[in-house]
Amino acid sequence: MAKELLRDIDLFIEENREAIFRDIARLVAIDSVEGEPEEGAPFGAGPKKALEKGLEIARELGLKAVNCENKIGYAQLGGDDDRYLATITHLDVVPVGEGWKEDPFTMRDREGYIIGRGVLDDKGPSVVCLYALKYLLERGVELKYPIRALLGANEETGMKDVEHYLANYPAPLFCFSPDADFPLCNGEKGIFHGRIVSRIGLDRIVDLKGGVAYNAIPDKAEALVRAEKLPNTDSVEASELEPGLWHLLAHGVGGHAAHPQGTVNAIGRLLEYLLDNEAVQGQEKALLERIALLHRASDGSALGVQADDGLFEPLTIVGGIISVEDGHIVQTVDSRYPTNTSGKKIAAGIREKLGDLAEIVEERDTEPFYMSLDNPAVQVCINSYNAVTGENARPFTIGGGTYARDFPNAVSFGPEHQGRPRPDFVGPIHGVDEAASKDELLEAMKIYILALIELEKLEF
Repeated sequence: MAKELLRDIDLFIEENREAIFRDIARLVAIDSVEGEPEEGAPFGAGPKKALEKGLEIARELGLKAVNCENKIGYAQLGGDDDRYLATITHLDVVPVGEGWKEDPFTMRDREGYIIGRGVLDDKGPSVVCLYALKYLLERGVELKYPIRALLGANEETGMKDVEHYLANYPAPLFCFSPDADFPLCNGEKGIFHGRIVSRIGLDRIVDLKGGVAYNAIPDKAEALVRAEKLPNTDSVEASELEPGLWHLLAHGVGGHAAHPQGTVNAIGRLLEYLLDNEAVQGQEKALLERIALLHRASDGSALGVQADDGLFEPLTIVGGIISVEDGHIVQTVDSRYPTNTSGKKIAAGIREKLGDLAEIVEERDTEPFYMSLDNPAVQVCINSYNAVTGENARPFTIGGGTYARDFPNAVSFGPEHQGRPRPDFVGPIHGVDEAASKDELLEAMKIYILALIELEKLEF
């Protein structure tokens, strides 16, 4: 029966393959970066438009679609029982940044991959979940529990969508979030966000800017500096705009804040350039030396906040955005931390390094979460993955933050496969030329359909 079921799922996927990627393209076409709140659009016009489009697709597939005050929505299969199962994905995206080879909001197909902002994080998986429900609907699968495919609109910048949902709607009995890696993530590090704000005024620095989001490592950073002469280097371009005023452009390698390995933060490169070339002096120099500590070691060792509990991967810490506001430097901080430290401890360590030159403003501190491997629903999900792939994989923990941490009984579950070789043109989530394997997205759909069928057999 299991083999027959998997063959039937394969048949469904092949029948719907063209429509699946068409619908992903419809969502990718919407710039759903958070914008200014508007009437009826709490997270801006883009996220609202994407949510409406996602619910429109759900209706086209024969599913009930519900808009929850334009903050989140869901497609539903089955009745309105408060005891239900769910998937949760999101339709908002991070800013595109610069360096894309083509329009990031026009999905393109290349050598088995789709490319565009959100194809993997998280518009592609959103469509995958909707079509998983379509399979259950068309095949008449008997449901003990209704199933909702939740579609969020504020995951990237605060998760106010799921906060609203859980305050006004019953939580699912169990849900999984296709917003991480396979085989299955049963734990997520804590997340600390803060801002370093200088207490001193600026002298030679006229402006600093770089980065687009707390949780994205920037591949470009710029400065305007007063100086007599500054050189070009391999990573920093220097051009004199007028006598004594220089524009600096630093290049790095961008990526997700939770995965700093292999990235190069352009802000760090810019600060080191300013220090190495004595473009700043006195207190201004001392300030940059303190901020540069954030960028010198993504494990926090330069700041003295490193931590490793043996359960999660060690602490990571990065600076996502730098700017000048009212004559003061502001540098954001994003740290993903294990169980043997906290946001308070991280802030205290940074504060000690900054001394009187700057302060650290604490903005977010979400504790780590961990779900036991003995949980029957966790076992169903990992077994479904192994049944489809033929692997004998085990769950893992991550540094990223997904919706799973906000629910009482949840895990993050695919669709990425870290470590698999990729063509050079394939960019990462939150990076330039974000791409997703078409075959892997369809394989994920197969896994999710099987998991939902098996979850329906459990007693919650």
